Amino acid sequence: MEKVHFTEEKATNLATLYGRALDYRSAHPILGDKAADDAVRRIDYDFTKIGISPDRAVSVVLRAKPIDDWTAEYLREHPDAIVLHLGCGMDTRFQRLAPPETVHWYDVDYPEVIELREKLYDRAPNQTHIGSSVTDFGWLDQVPSDRPALIVAEGLTMYLKPETGTELFRRLVEKFPSGGLICDLFNRTAIRIQKLNAPVRKAGATLYWGVDDPRELERCGLTLESSLDAAHWATPEVLARLGPFTRFQLRMLKVFPALARTAHIVRYRF
Repeated sequence: MEKVHFTEEKATNLATLYGRALDYRSAHPILGDKAADDAVRRIDYDFTKIGISPDRAVSVVLRAKPIDDWTAEYLREHPDAIVLHLGCGMDTRFQRLAPPETVHWYDVDYPEVIELREKLYDRAPNQTHIGSSVTDFGWLDQVPSDRPALIVAEGLTMYLKPETGTELFRRLVEKFPSGGLICDLFNRTAIRIQKLNAPVRKAGATLYWGVDDPRELERCGLTLESSLDAAHWATPEVLARLGPFTRFQLRMLKVFPALARTAHIVRYRF
């Protein structure tokens, strides 16, 4: 068993890992992420204290699913791409998507997170781990810039300071000849009410960057292609999987669109 002593935003990646494991254990999984379940079983940590219930786990995998789908679509169109998986945490996206050997995949996160990843997950020949904060921009020198690049950043932007996040995206756009960015965004209301977010509160983490309109990031050299707000998740198929209270919350997103706009999953090109 691997002991873990993550704090603040590093600890929140254990919450999402546990959410994917709970989804795998459910009767009708959305992601079916066996690697996540295997990892949870090998980590010596009390996952019951991080604020993820089976219902809340649904929101974790509903966020991951379109990001997986868009990433797979990009790689079908660009089978020689570089993928930068920023703030990768314990995410098993590489295992879920199994990209072709012509894709070179970079997982980037704090050194202690990468150290745990290397103990729990086998690394493929076309996969590189970089132990660094994504905002210590020197890590970019380790990545070639001669191919299209897809930047994937799930559960990252809200932990960045706005000026640092925009500088990160500007540098990435300038480095590569072309590419795409897939990420999720919280708006400013979600930042103001962050204490209601149980995994963030229990980890002692702090959210900083709220984006009310996804087009705000176009000032970094990006062009918005697709945007899904939280109401996208409230499909009949999903609602049927949930308990009464969570089902009611998701239905309210259809009734009160302002609530749905607290979170977006977005896709850009550059």
